Amino acid sequence: MDKSKVIDAKEMFNTDHESELITRAQQGDQQAFHQIYENHYRRVYALCWRMLADKDSAEDVCQEVFVQLWQKISNFRGESKFATWLHSVATNTVLGHLRKQKNWIQRIFSIEEQTIVEASEELIDDSSSLALDNKIQQLPERARLVFVLFAVEGYRHEEIAKMLNMAVGSSKSQYHRAKSLLRESLSEQLA
Repeated sequence: MDKSKVIDAKEMFNTDHESELITRAQQGDQQAFHQIYENHYRRVYALCWRMLADKDSAEDVCQEVFVQLWQKISNFRGESKFATWLHSVATNTVLGHLRKQKNWIQRIFSIEEQTIVEASEELIDDSSSLALDNKIQQLPERARLVFVLFAVEGYRHEEIAKMLNMAVGSSKSQYHRAKSLLRESLSEQLA
């Protein structure tokens, strides 16, 4: 039996099932929306946590993403994958939260006070990924945001520049800064 046909059939079932859930949620079906929440919560939380570097903020913003989703799900037209559209809603919600932060220095210092390992262990089993995630959390805010959006989430620098209201060159510069800081930090750990 051809494995690609089995995988394609599974993907088609998942896509059809998700399309049905989306349609039902657009009509106000709370059970369908709850199932969408269950299917996507972990990925949305991981994005929020990586971008915010704060467990409590990530939990709050993740919930806000799903509130926004409930309000905006009728806007989803199926022109892209639902996960891609939801990712965009989540990213914009996180960025909106960051813009509302009055004192970003307080938020940076709160990173040192929290136990990053506790949040990481909920999402990651591999110890090398845990170490890398911990290092990412310690990056300066702009470098961390650009790094996560580019390296982890796959956005292009042009898109990141628009989202963060910066020049494309600044996005590239922040990405290379983040890579350099991560490389330095990880090489110190291995020494």
